[in-house]
Amino acid sequence: MLWCGDARNIDDFFSFDQILLDAPCSGSGTICLRNPKLEETFTIKLIEKSVKTQIGLLKKAINLLKPKQEMVYSTCSILKNENEEVLQKVMKGKNIEIVPIQFEGMELLPLLPTTLEGTICVQPNELYEGFFICKIRKIS
Repeated sequence: MLWCGDARNIDDFFSFDQILLDAPCSGSGTICLRNPKLEETFTIKLIEKSVKTQIGLLKKAINLLKPKQEMVYSTCSILKNENEEVLQKVMKGKNIEIVPIQFEGMELLPLLPTTLEGTICVQPNELYEGFFICKIRKIS
């Protein structure tokens, strides 16, 4: 089945075993500081709009996720308000938990500190673009 549209509008009739939510964001982990139009494109308004969209998408994804199943939430942002703060707002009213991400070679990544244990925020450098990733399990 092919469906094109805003995922926030998927009917609650559907449910999924796994979800990958690569949410729209400000792109703070991928911006080029030499961009002459940076002040025009990277704005507080963009961040606020992104956060609102992320919260809506994450709430919908959690509702559609089957109990005891897992999803991944990611952005190409390194801002706490688009990552940890979005998760904290949504987690308050939901029956979910963070599943710590661990893999071989993780210690080689340039990581930024996060306020939610088990999440990963990669610091942009000459080898990596910045991004955030979190694994979530729906408890019931």
